[in-house]
Amino acid sequence: MIKKRLTRLPRSCRAPLWGVRPPMSLRYAVWSFISATLGLLAIVEMTTLVGRPLLIGSFGASAVLLFGANDSPLAQPRNLVGGHLVSAVVAVVVVAIFGSTPLSMAIGVGLAIFVMNMTHTTHPPGGATALIGVQGAVGPGFILLPVLAGALILLTVAIFTNNVVYHRNYPKHWL
Repeated sequence: MIKKRLTRLPRSCRAPLWGVRPPMSLRYAVWSFISATLGLLAIVEMTTLVGRPLLIGSFGASAVLLFGANDSPLAQPRNLVGGHLVSAVVAVVVVAIFGSTPLSMAIGVGLAIFVMNMTHTTHPPGGATALIGVQGAVGPGFILLPVLAGALILLTVAIFTNNVVYHRNYPKHWL
Protein backbone atom coordinates (compact mmCIF):
# COMPACT_ATOMS: atom_id res chain seq x y z
CA MET A 1 0.00 0.00 0.00
CA ILE A 2 2.78 2.47 0.87
CA LYS A 3 4.63 1.59 -2.35
CA LYS A 4 1.52 2.45 -4.35
CA ARG A 5 1.21 5.80 -2.57
CA LEU A 6 4.89 6.56 -3.17
CA THR A 7 4.54 5.91 -6.91
CA ARG A 8 1.57 8.30 -7.02
CA LEU A 9 3.45 10.97 -5.08
CA PRO A 10 4.73 12.95 -8.09
CA ARG A 11 1.17 13.17 -9.50
CA SER A 12 -0.20 14.21 -6.12
CA CYS A 13 2.22 17.14 -5.97
CA ARG A 14 1.10 18.65 -9.27
CA ALA A 15 -0.18 22.17 -8.88
CA PRO A 16 -0.22 25.33 -10.96
CA LEU A 17 2.95 27.38 -10.73
CA TRP A 18 1.05 30.52 -9.80
CA GLY A 19 -1.94 30.65 -7.47
CA VAL A 20 -4.77 33.14 -7.47
CA ARG A 21 -4.26 35.83 -4.86
CA PRO A 22 -6.78 38.42 -3.83
CA PRO A 23 -5.44 41.96 -4.07
CA MET A 24 -3.75 43.36 -0.96
CA SER A 25 -4.62 46.93 -0.11
CA LEU A 26 -1.94 49.31 1.05
CA ARG A 27 -4.26 50.36 3.89
CA TYR A 28 -4.49 46.75 5.17
CA ALA A 29 -0.72 46.22 4.93
CA VAL A 30 0.09 49.51 6.71
CA TRP A 31 -2.41 48.76 9.47
CA SER A 32 -0.90 45.28 9.87
CA PHE A 33 2.51 46.89 10.34
CA ILE A 34 1.23 49.41 12.89
CA SER A 35 -0.83 46.83 14.80
CA ALA A 36 1.95 44.22 14.99
CA THR A 37 4.42 46.85 16.13
CA LEU A 38 2.02 48.00 18.86
CA GLY A 39 1.33 44.41 19.94
CA LEU A 40 4.97 43.51 20.40
CA LEU A 41 5.79 46.86 22.03
CA ALA A 42 2.96 46.22 24.52
CA ILE A 43 4.63 42.94 25.50
CA VAL A 44 7.98 44.70 25.85
CA GLU A 45 6.39 47.40 28.04
CA MET A 46 4.77 44.77 30.27
CA THR A 47 8.17 43.06 30.52
CA THR A 48 9.53 46.29 31.96
CA LEU A 49 6.62 46.63 34.39
CA VAL A 50 6.70 43.06 35.74
CA GLY A 51 10.47 42.68 35.60
CA ARG A 52 10.33 39.32 33.83
CA PRO A 53 10.83 38.59 30.15
CA LEU A 54 7.52 38.05 28.38
CA LEU A 55 8.55 38.20 24.74
CA ILE A 56 9.26 34.88 23.02
CA GLY A 57 9.84 34.25 19.34
CA SER A 58 6.55 32.51 18.72
CA PHE A 59 4.71 35.75 19.49
CA GLY A 60 6.20 37.23 16.32
CA ALA A 61 4.51 34.48 14.34
CA SER A 62 1.27 35.04 16.25
CA ALA A 63 1.46 38.70 15.28
CA VAL A 64 1.54 37.69 11.61
CA LEU A 65 -1.75 35.83 12.07
CA LEU A 66 -3.45 38.35 14.36
CA PHE A 67 -2.54 41.44 12.39
CA GLY A 68 -1.82 40.16 8.88
CA ALA A 69 -4.42 37.38 8.53
CA ASN A 70 -6.95 38.19 11.26
CA ASP A 71 -9.78 36.42 9.41
CA SER A 72 -7.96 33.08 9.59
CA PRO A 73 -9.49 30.43 11.87
CA LEU A 74 -5.96 29.92 13.23
CA ALA A 75 -5.90 33.55 14.46
CA GLN A 76 -9.08 33.42 16.54
CA PRO A 77 -8.88 33.80 20.34
CA ARG A 78 -9.44 30.11 21.16
CA ASN A 79 -6.60 29.13 18.84
CA LEU A 80 -4.26 31.92 19.92
CA VAL A 81 -4.55 31.41 23.66
CA GLY A 82 -5.33 27.70 23.63
CA GLY A 83 -2.62 26.84 21.12
CA HIS A 84 0.07 28.64 23.10
CA LEU A 85 -1.16 27.23 26.42
CA VAL A 86 -1.35 23.59 25.40
CA SER A 87 2.03 23.88 23.70
CA ALA A 88 3.55 25.38 26.84
CA VAL A 89 2.07 22.58 28.97
CA VAL A 90 3.44 20.00 26.52
CA ALA A 91 6.88 21.63 26.72
CA VAL A 92 6.88 21.51 30.52
CA VAL A 93 5.79 17.86 30.56
CA VAL A 94 8.33 16.82 27.91
CA VAL A 95 11.14 18.58 29.78
CA ALA A 96 10.09 16.90 33.05
CA ILE A 97 10.08 13.45 31.45
CA PHE A 98 12.83 13.58 28.81
CA GLY A 99 14.87 16.69 29.55
CA SER A 100 16.07 19.01 26.80
CA THR A 101 17.60 17.06 23.93
CA PRO A 102 17.19 17.26 20.16
CA LEU A 103 14.90 14.22 20.32
CA SER A 104 12.77 15.72 23.09
CA MET A 105 12.51 18.99 21.13
CA ALA A 106 11.15 17.09 18.14
CA ILE A 107 8.78 15.09 20.36
CA GLY A 108 7.63 18.31 22.03
CA VAL A 109 6.69 19.96 18.74
CA GLY A 110 5.01 16.83 17.40
CA LEU A 111 3.09 16.29 20.62
CA ALA A 112 2.05 19.96 20.74
CA ILE A 113 0.62 19.64 17.22
CA PHE A 114 -1.21 16.47 18.25
CA VAL A 115 -2.72 18.09 21.35
CA MET A 116 -3.65 21.29 19.50
CA ASN A 117 -5.38 19.19 16.83
CA MET A 118 -7.25 17.13 19.41
CA THR A 119 -8.38 20.23 21.36
CA HIS A 120 -9.26 22.28 18.25
CA THR A 121 -6.75 24.96 19.26
CA THR A 122 -4.33 24.71 16.34
CA HIS A 123 -2.20 27.85 16.21
CA PRO A 124 1.00 27.32 14.18
CA PRO A 125 3.13 29.53 16.47
CA GLY A 126 2.27 27.05 19.24
CA GLY A 127 4.78 24.67 17.68
CA ALA A 128 7.44 27.31 18.21
CA THR A 129 6.26 27.80 21.79
CA ALA A 130 6.78 24.09 22.44
CA LEU A 131 10.21 24.16 20.80
CA ILE A 132 11.28 27.26 22.74
CA GLY A 133 10.07 25.66 25.98
CA VAL A 134 11.83 22.34 25.52
CA GLN A 135 14.98 23.96 24.18
CA GLY A 136 15.04 26.27 27.22
CA ALA A 137 14.33 23.39 29.64
CA VAL A 138 11.48 25.37 31.17
CA GLY A 139 9.53 24.71 34.32
CA PRO A 140 5.84 25.21 35.10
CA GLY A 141 6.24 28.98 35.44
CA PHE A 142 6.70 29.15 31.64
CA ILE A 143 2.98 28.49 31.19
CA LEU A 144 1.88 31.71 32.91
CA LEU A 145 4.90 33.94 32.27
CA PRO A 146 5.64 34.45 29.42
CA VAL A 147 3.14 32.32 27.51
CA LEU A 148 -0.30 33.14 28.93
CA ALA A 149 0.59 36.75 29.71
CA GLY A 150 2.06 37.37 26.26
CA ALA A 151 -0.84 35.71 24.43
CA LEU A 152 -3.38 37.76 26.39
CA ILE A 153 -1.50 40.99 25.70
CA LEU A 154 -1.47 40.21 21.97
CA LEU A 155 -5.17 39.32 22.09
CA THR A 156 -6.01 42.60 23.80
CA VAL A 157 -4.09 44.63 21.23
CA ALA A 158 -5.65 42.61 18.38
CA ILE A 159 -9.16 43.27 19.67
CA PHE A 160 -8.44 46.98 19.83
CA THR A 161 -6.46 47.52 16.63
CA ASN A 162 -8.58 45.22 14.47
CA ASN A 163 -11.80 46.96 15.48
CA VAL A 164 -10.76 50.60 15.69
CA VAL A 165 -10.66 50.87 11.88
CA TYR A 166 -13.65 50.24 9.63
CA HIS A 167 -11.92 47.79 7.27
CA ARG A 168 -11.32 45.11 9.94
CA ASN A 169 -13.35 43.08 12.37
CA TYR A 170 -11.91 40.72 15.02
CA PRO A 171 -12.62 38.17 16.33
CA LYS A 172 -14.80 36.21 13.96
CA HIS A 173 -15.71 33.93 16.88
CA TRP A 174 -14.48 33.44 20.45
CA LEU A 175 -14.65 29.67 20.88
